[in-house]
Amino acid sequence: MPKKRPEPLDTQEPEERPSKSQLKREMHALQALGETLIAMKPAERARFPLSDDMLRAIEETSRIRSHEGRRRHMQYVGKLVRKEDLAAIQGVFDSIEQEKEQRDHAFHRLEKWRDRLIGEGDPAVDQFMADYPNADRQALRQLVRNAQRERNQDKPPASSRKLFKLLRDTLAL
Repeated sequence: MPKKRPEPLDTQEPEERPSKSQLKREMHALQALGETLIAMKPAERARFPLSDDMLRAIEETSRIRSHEGRRRHMQYVGKLVRKEDLAAIQGVFDSIEQEKEQRDHAFHRLEKWRDRLIGEGDPAVDQFMADYPNADRQALRQLVRNAQRERNQDKPPASSRKLFKLLRDTLAL
């Protein structure tokens, strides 16, 4: 049996470079970020801190029709994204996500109110009016009654949708 040589003790670990595969994954991720920015509407894209070169490249994308030309251009966009402030871009994405979550939460609250109003009737209308005194009580009660009637008769929920729209307008969402 051959003798095993002990491994040398390194007090300093060699600095590990990322593998070629890891670098390719990072470049593909940056290219995907560029594609996401290109797919956005100009008003949404205006929120991002992008350089003039990046904005020109994004505008130029719409003029490219060739598949291969578009592929090369997307690689160029990925290269430009490397020079951007990725932390600031991620911050804007985070704020957009947070706004979306707040909007979703507000819509869930409205759905709960709508379901409660239809289920409980006038007591729930009184509670809603106490919480939101600027609401139109008469329109609210009428839509609640119509929605209850539609539910009992198994009709499409047209009044329920109108009630939701009234609630959304009342809460200014």
